[in-house]
Amino acid sequence: MNTFKMLFTKSALKDVKKLDSITKKKLKIKLEIYSQDPLFYSKKLINSRIGEYRWRIGTQRVVFDLNQDKKQIIVL
Repeated sequence: MNTFKMLFTKSALKDVKKLDSITKKKLKIKLEIYSQDPLFYSKKLINSRIGEYRWRIGTQRVVFDLNQDKKQIIVL
């Protein structure tokens, strides 16, 4: 299956490092699933200044932009 490559901004990586280990594991599993078909699981954001789409993973929100041509997800 065609998966999208996941790219993280510095601020996104900083935020992930602050999470506890259980939340990090859940986040990793969900992101692997979501990389298969990112738009199926996402909601389009009204205010696109912060990103185009979001996922809800437990109590966390993952805001991201999508580059369909390069098959990239840029996590903000």
